[in-house]
Amino acid sequence: MPKIDYLFKRPNSQFWRVRLQLNGKSIERTLKTTDRAQAEIIALPLIAEHKARVLASRPRWSETVKHQPGLHTLDDGQKLFATARELHYLDAGGATIRTEPNRCEVFENVPVPSVVHFGNGPTRKLVADIRRRWPDIYQGGPIIAANAFDRPKVATKNGDDALFETYVQDKKLTGYSEKEARDVWSLFKTMTEGKALKDCTRDDGRLLVKHFEQQGLKSASIHKKLVRLNAAVNLAIEEGKLTFNPFAGIVAKSGKDSIEREPLDDADMALAFGNLDKLDASDQLLFRLLASTGLRLGEAFQITSEKSEKGVRFVLIGTKTAQSRRRVPFPASMLPHLPEKIKGPLFTGDANSASKRLNTFLNECGIGSAQKVVHSLRHRAADRLRAVGAPEDIRWALLGHHKKTADKYGKGFPVSLLRKWIDKIGL
Repeated sequence: MPKIDYLFKRPNSQFWRVRLQLNGKSIERTLKTTDRAQAEIIALPLIAEHKARVLASRPRWSETVKHQPGLHTLDDGQKLFATARELHYLDAGGATIRTEPNRCEVFENVPVPSVVHFGNGPTRKLVADIRRRWPDIYQGGPIIAANAFDRPKVATKNGDDALFETYVQDKKLTGYSEKEARDVWSLFKTMTEGKALKDCTRDDGRLLVKHFEQQGLKSASIHKKLVRLNAAVNLAIEEGKLTFNPFAGIVAKSGKDSIEREPLDDADMALAFGNLDKLDASDQLLFRLLASTGLRLGEAFQITSEKSEKGVRFVLIGTKTAQSRRRVPFPASMLPHLPEKIKGPLFTGDANSASKRLNTFLNECGIGSAQKVVHSLRHRAADRLRAVGAPEDIRWALLGHHKKTADKYGKGFPVSLLRKWIDKIGL
């Protein structure tokens, strides 16, 4: 493409002039100087504006976002969460299943600045002079200096992934629990666009709450989704790596969506044990253990070994709270169903899958409902301990309830005494 020279001299004139042409209209102005170099300096902002106006008059491809930031539901029911840069397509549990740029190209007119200048200092005076002398050429557009733009900044690593990995390793998360924790952590980083945890507030944490609420999850389910992130930050705080937890106390406590669980009664238990052969051997053992001990379902999956005190077999269990850490003896009714000695995980798989299987089993037996689920076995154990007059601190010691006992020292009650009371739960 030949070089365009905007400067010229008329015949019999010593002064340089500038000629600009757009849409068939030509504008000429004298630059009132006989020095070519000086003329180029004077004409520079005019030529820059002219080129910008020519460019602005031409349609072109430009980038725009596909979806505004936030949660969206597509026509086919697919859910996605959009940031300024990416689209995160979500599965039914809210985990990201694929990511793509939140950008697309469109063919349109894109306005550009009317004056472009790559410098500073005396140019302001020069442009002001041009505005005054040639208002028909200068349209009052902004002046952009190239040295005013910073280079793009590369996101710095803040170590939050290392904190999360420390928690995963410390708690030995595997299977579904690990996957769910990683999915929620990934979703949080996406929503905050990689904001460092040390800079996050509870408002950042509430982005997750709002996201799960829009999916129709209830408070208890949302709390369960966030419990791993909450615990991971608490661990980092304990180790002096963080000072604030953006996930603490962000799920509103509301009775509107809570369901009052009911214990399984004797008729329910008779139905369940009458149909127990519908379960495989592992789930039969799991059901018996939950029914006779009042263990939480997740606690049963923590059993990988056993101990003995004066001939009484027991397990160390409980990670939900400091008060849930306890020694639980095996009831006499369980001994015929247990291996001779537990030397590895008593149950394989994950607690969530087992919960679904056992709740399906209860439904098929005609027991299951919104109030009666597998967790109702724990409510039954608590009721039966109260019914036989078990002291409150014994019930706390066996079930690991949240309330602290006054006795903070020593190992606690003898396992033989705990065995006496846990046998009273029965099947």
